[in-house]
Amino acid sequence: MKTNSRFTLLRLFLLMAGLGWGTTVVGIFLPWEFAVEHLQKFGGSGPIPDDPMLNYWLRMAAGAFGIIGFLFCLCAWKPYEYNNIIPILAMLNIFEALVLLYYGLYLQIGWFPFVVDVSIGLIPGIGILMLKSELNKNV
Repeated sequence: MKTNSRFTLLRLFLLMAGLGWGTTVVGIFLPWEFAVEHLQKFGGSGPIPDDPMLNYWLRMAAGAFGIIGFLFCLCAWKPYEYNNIIPILAMLNIFEALVLLYYGLYLQIGWFPFVVDVSIGLIPGIGILMLKSELNKNV
């Protein structure tokens, strides 16, 4: 099994997506008050009420995003074992980025963290799709 720079770049894109999605897992454990304060810093336009359902959704989203990040990291770690899902993950990443791009522009979200979120979807997603053929070359 020989690796080359394009294969290494593919793994880096997978890791980039994994870390981008996976860092949100901290939201599972944050105290609600701390989470609300930081959501405000990330561009919240008004007070966020202390609502049990919003608190629950934060944990649900953080957990789901963490799972997605874990899947990308798993693919970066053992790309040959997961080569069948790598293109699917890349396409879903691009789809999510396009959803965020549309709604970010439609809702006139501030550039931070909007641009970061869209970039975490588009850059690795497109990079992974462009380099997915490397998985077949090295088997």
